[in-house]
Amino acid sequence: MNIPKELKRHFKRRIPQTHKGDYGRIFVVAGSVGMSGACYLTSAAALRTGAGLVTVGVPKSLLLPLTRKMTEAMMKGLPETKEGSLSLAAQKPVSSFLKTQDVLAIGPGLSQNSETQTVIRKIVLGSQKPTVIDADGLNAFVGKVSLLKKVAARPLLTPHTGEFIRLFGGTIPKSDLERKQRAIEVAKNFKIILVLKGHHTVVASPKGHVYVNTTGNPGMATAGSGDVLTGIIAAMLGQKIEPFRAACFSVYLHGLAGDLAAKEKGEASLVASDIINCIPKAFQNILRKK
Repeated sequence: MNIPKELKRHFKRRIPQTHKGDYGRIFVVAGSVGMSGACYLTSAAALRTGAGLVTVGVPKSLLLPLTRKMTEAMMKGLPETKEGSLSLAAQKPVSSFLKTQDVLAIGPGLSQNSETQTVIRKIVLGSQKPTVIDADGLNAFVGKVSLLKKVAARPLLTPHTGEFIRLFGGTIPKSDLERKQRAIEVAKNFKIILVLKGHHTVVASPKGHVYVNTTGNPGMATAGSGDVLTGIIAAMLGQKIEPFRAACFSVYLHGLAGDLAAKEKGEASLVASDIINCIPKAFQNILRKK
């Protein structure tokens, strides 16, 4: 797949007779006390990737402090545990609001609180919308991975290698070939779109399609980089791009934005928000290619 060429074809100049609803309503369920930055990174990345509307569902105690920072995203306060993470009571309002949305992105910064992990599973299993699962969303299925086969809308999972092993077992792949083979095997078995993050990120589909990404650099091994990718993927899905293709586009764009950020900041000084800030340049770089 020629990713730059395909991206350019999908991201043509917007026509005047459109509105924000045409570019996807994204519901990001993320964050807990002490991990509120994940909400911002995911939502900001989704908006920079072209999402029309982004709403962030967070524990209600985070609502006021995050509202000051997240000026473009809408906020939805949700019931919380005494530790400041989502409680079981959050399931009903999340599921109800999700009916009005196009895409669910769930996991970044939600915590490993046992009650929160339970509500994550309930939300994902009840979702009828394209769903991106990352970070603590993945942790919720450790030891219960067979539940993923029951998700109505085929989920898209974004584990790094450690999360992948905790979820699906086995040992750390010793080569790029083994990473690719394991990703394809899991994607087929669980009927998911799998994004196995790392050097040469692998995207695999249930049909055995596979893409190995070549953009990106070691500077992107920094806190929050995965949250940015989650937002990018959610935005691609919200713009009606087929899930496997959306995942391939996203890892390429994410890596390219990281490469551009590294040129400006250097790999050692790169932080996740630098990647978000370079998404516009990455788009411009791609759209200028012949």
